[in-house]
Amino acid sequence: MATPAIPPPYRGRLAPSPTGHLHLGHARTFWTAQQRARRQNGTLILRMEDLDGPRCKPEFARAALDDLKWLGFEWSEGPDCGGPFASYNQSERMIHYRAAFDLLKAGGFIYPCACSRKDIQQAIAAPHAEDGEPIYPGTCRNKVPSTLNRQPSTQANWRFRVMDGEVVEFVDARCGPQRFVAGRDFGDFPVWRHDDLPSYQLAVVMDDAVMKITEVVRGEDLLLSTARQLLLYRALNLTPPAFYHCPLMRDEKGERLAKRHDALSLRTLREHGAAPEEVRREWD
Repeated sequence: MATPAIPPPYRGRLAPSPTGHLHLGHARTFWTAQQRARRQNGTLILRMEDLDGPRCKPEFARAALDDLKWLGFEWSEGPDCGGPFASYNQSERMIHYRAAFDLLKAGGFIYPCACSRKDIQQAIAAPHAEDGEPIYPGTCRNKVPSTLNRQPSTQANWRFRVMDGEVVEFVDARCGPQRFVAGRDFGDFPVWRHDDLPSYQLAVVMDDAVMKITEVVRGEDLLLSTARQLLLYRALNLTPPAFYHCPLMRDEKGERLAKRHDALSLRTLREHGAAPEEVRREWD
């Protein structure tokens, strides 16, 4: 009888984006990630997802670290505590993303696309995915790159070619079985942007793979992103982690929290004298 494979040690992650102050929704999801890592006696990594151009600011990155420490977070690797990786800032990890892009391009998984967001939104009967992203109508999918009508001031985006009708299934540790159909629930999606930066989908896949993350804990608004990312894991011959998608925190109007909800940011709560224990009371 074969000896059962020993699962790898648990490695989870916190991945804030320094485009504003963290709000209660971020904090609750991150707290869940920390609790799940602690239950497994695992390692918790903090990674700063700072690829969003001018919206990412050093003062927001510093504030995120300070606010997380104030609330009682402790991470084993990342900013302020080091670790085996040269950097835990996405802006300094481009070598990994370019290597993945080269592999996808060599394998024929991606193609250049000259369509703007406006072009896609104006396409006839262009539907939207569950997460609000317009489903790409495939305008440039079969074009020869030299025939693309690109604007002189821009470069092409590169899109991952999905197989229409392919079913992507996975079991989420909280939400249960998930099923998405390529071409219906989502279309060919960007992996490299015209400003020469990787998309969110490609960057997080490479970071989670390189950092050997065993479980990704994040908001349930990213369930559809998981389907896209599983296709990238397969194309890059990488083993995907497990997933746990948390419920979203909403305001009194039922709208999910966003960074524009400054009154519910950790920074504002601190300034108004809130205690960490008070903020965490319903999460512990």
